[in-house]
This record gives sequence, C-alpha cells and structure tokens, in this order.
Amino acid sequence: MKNKILSARQESYKKQIKELFRKIKEFDRIVIYRHGHPDYDAFGTQLGLAHFIKNNYPSKEVHCIGDDHVTLTGRCFPKMEVLEHSWFEKPFLAIVVDTSTFDRISTSDELLSYEKASYIVKIDHHPNVDPYGNLQIVDTSMGAAGELVANILLNSGKKVGKECAINLYKAICGDTGRFLYECTTIHTFEVAKLLIEKGFNITKVYSEMYDQKISDLETTAWILKNYQITEHGVAYYILTDETLKKLDLPPERGKENVNVFAHFEGINAWLSVTEDVKKGEWRVSIRSAAKSIEDVATKYHGGGHAQASGAKLKTFDELPALLKDLDNLFVE
Repeated sequence: MKNKILSARQESYKKQIKELFRKIKEFDRIVIYRHGHPDYDAFGTQLGLAHFIKNNYPSKEVHCIGDDHVTLTGRCFPKMEVLEHSWFEKPFLAIVVDTSTFDRISTSDELLSYEKASYIVKIDHHPNVDPYGNLQIVDTSMGAAGELVANILLNSGKKVGKECAINLYKAICGDTGRFLYECTTIHTFEVAKLLIEKGFNITKVYSEMYDQKISDLETTAWILKNYQITEHGVAYYILTDETLKKLDLPPERGKENVNVFAHFEGINAWLSVTEDVKKGEWRVSIRSAAKSIEDVATKYHGGGHAQASGAKLKTFDELPALLKDLDNLFVE
C-alpha cells in the first residue's frame, strides 16, 4: 500500500519517477555517481540506491564510483570501485545523486565516464541551477538527497532491504544534522521511521558515523583554545597548514569539529577555515542556528543549504570580508 505522506510529496514528479524505473529496467549496466569530496548524504544515497537496484533487479550490473574520503571510507562506507576505461564503451545508464551541477560529478580517476553514458538521470535536492542529463528528479523541499531517494524507493512497492535502509538513514542524518536543522520535516521523520522499521541497529549506525579516536581530543582542545567570535556571534577557527601538520590532520578533516560551537547562547553561526596547500585555497565549512548562510557561501565560490554550506577562499585575504558578510546577517 502506498504511504500517503510519501505519495503527497511525489505529486509534481510522478511521471519522472515512472521514467526512472523504466530506464532501470531498460539498461543492464548501471553506474551511480555523486559529487566529489563526498559527505554522508552523497555516499549514503549512492550506496543505498545501488543496494536497492541489486536486490530488485539481480541481473543488473551496478557500480558505484567516485573519490574516496579520508575518514568516512572504511569507517562508514566501503571503498569506491575503479572500472577499466573499456567498460564505458558499451551502453550504460548513469544515475547521478546529490550533485547540483554537472562539473561536480566525481569519478575514480581522470576519466569523465559519465559523459559517455547512453542516458543520464539527475536526482537531487539542491536548487536545479544546472538541469543536466536526460531526466531530472529534483525536490528542494527534501532535507537530503537520501530523503528524496528513500521516498521514491519506499513508495515503489518493491523491496527495500536492510543495507539499503542503513545507507539512506546515514544520508538523511548527515544532511539534517541528526534531525536538528530546519530542513527536517514531518516527511523526514516519516521516512526515517520507515527505514528504521527495516530492522537495523540504530546505535551501531550512529557509532559508525560519529565515534572518534582519543587522539582527536587534541584537535578539539586546540580549537577550544584558539577559536574567535565576531561582534554578532559568528564563531570560527583557522587551521593553517602549519597547524594541520602539528595536529597530524589532512585538510579534508579540518571541518570535523565545526559543530563544537552549536547550541551555545550568543553564537549564531560558526565555521571552520582550513588551508589546503595542494589546491592553493582555503576550505570553509559554515553552519547556522537559524538564518540562512547559503547566499554568503555562494558569494565565496560555494553553496549548499540554508544552515549548512561550504565555501572556498582563493586567498586568506578574503576571510575578513566573508566574516563581515556573515556577521551582518545578525545585526538587529
């Protein structure tokens, strides 16, 4: 039986969902892509969809490719596949999840394999500024791409197995901040409930996602000693290349402690600023308690969501302007 809450959210793209399943049936070879520098939502949505297709269409050849993550790979998600270049010479279906623009699609190497796909499907919850591909299923009201895909799969009348449910739950937890962000809705909780009913151990899932090593306390201690707060409650910490080396951290892990500032009175937004010498830029991860910081992130070569966005600074000299723009959001 169709779930009324889930069905109501599909009204505007029911035809697209029908076409998605038609294409899955049509192609024997399928590759699922997502964006580079993957987070929980990118990984979880990609792998959850792959498990679903394999379970319901066992004759299909399904692959997940893209770059690995310095900590999530191995701890929370498996290592990505690397396919021979010759594999992509025959017809295949490409499904791209959680990726707003075509240029952000990630592969395991320099091969732009998705451009060779016979048919491309985009499934995303970001604003559709780049409607790439042959078919787009985009719903910006969803808190995570995993929530959108879970809606489609749970309401399909087909089997949603435990591994599929685990990955989609991780995706939703990641992009909703464990259901704390404003993007969390009644629909989000309905989907989460239906996924949990598939029988996985929720404590184990949270342990895989959020447990840290004792050595990570040194980084947290450094941040608590060196953070700064602007006049209107924007808290931030700066990890230079020199500091990263002292803490034995790669740049990819610089943002892991950004939420240490969440839920403190007087702190309205918070961010990490991490130097990446190899790429010649500064990575910025921004969070907010209430007001949207997405427009500011977009101004500084980034974007994302209202309460969780990323940005890039070409030089450190851009930081004062970024902090001022964020600070101005909270001037009363």
